[in-house]
Amino acid sequence: MTTAARTTLRDLIAARGCALFDGAMGTMLQGAGLEAGEAGERWNLDRADAVAEIHRGYAEAGAVMVTTNTFGATALRLAAAGLDDRTAEVNEAAVRIARSVADEFGGLVAGDVGPTGELIEPLGTLSSQDAQAAFEEQVDALAGAGADLILAATMSDLAEAEAALQAALAVAPAVPAGVTMSFDTNLRTMMGVTPAAAVQRLGELGATLVGANCGRGPDEIETIMSQMAEARPDGVHLMAQSNAGLPKLVGDSFAYDGTPEVMAGYARRARELGVAVIGGCCGSTPAHIAAMRDALAVSA
Repeated sequence: MTTAARTTLRDLIAARGCALFDGAMGTMLQGAGLEAGEAGERWNLDRADAVAEIHRGYAEAGAVMVTTNTFGATALRLAAAGLDDRTAEVNEAAVRIARSVADEFGGLVAGDVGPTGELIEPLGTLSSQDAQAAFEEQVDALAGAGADLILAATMSDLAEAEAALQAALAVAPAVPAGVTMSFDTNLRTMMGVTPAAAVQRLGELGATLVGANCGRGPDEIETIMSQMAEARPDGVHLMAQSNAGLPKLVGDSFAYDGTPEVMAGYARRARELGVAVIGGCCGSTPAHIAAMRDALAVSA
């Protein structure tokens, strides 16, 4: 008996013109009770049902790709929580959780890879080789557990972004890999990387997706995506994941000021710019993703 091939990200983009990702994980975990200073990745082991419910909320809202709860799941980051010796276990559990929801809704799973938290030489003490080795360990677990995409996110240093991408290409060459970088209002990353330089270099190295996430909200992301669109190498898809506006102090906690309607407008404009993968970042919720789904359906 043969098994039908799983739909790929490229299939989704080809069929729909763009693919809708999910939104924030960190702020959703905080809303579910994650304590300050607690490693959210531990929940993959101890509170799998809570993580699954976050994924399910996004899938029900229309996201065709859910992202694993592994942003800080390199051994270098997990060491602070005493989990570095369980790196593979944490990442594999995260994929299983996301996979169970994605399969229920006919979606895909993105394996999330965040920065190491250390500076690469010569700015810091971490060598590019050691960074790549840490990323390879994480990618091996994510891909081995069945992730459909490896996504290195919120990168500021192009050298670290390259290390993450090269790790994905080396360890899991059959799995598409993408990179999103975080830019500020000066339209540079913290390390001074421009949108054009990022998309050109990462595209040359073999990234399927290149884009921007986090930042200060939709206006900046749209400008950044315009610059990436002008410099994008052939065959590279663009990706945008904007924060839901900016955080504002409300009582004794912070809330993001970008409404679902604001994010719906951002989704429409991103699609008009040629962005193939659109989602949300910090502060975005299933309500934001649902509004974006409806906006993209209207503009299809």
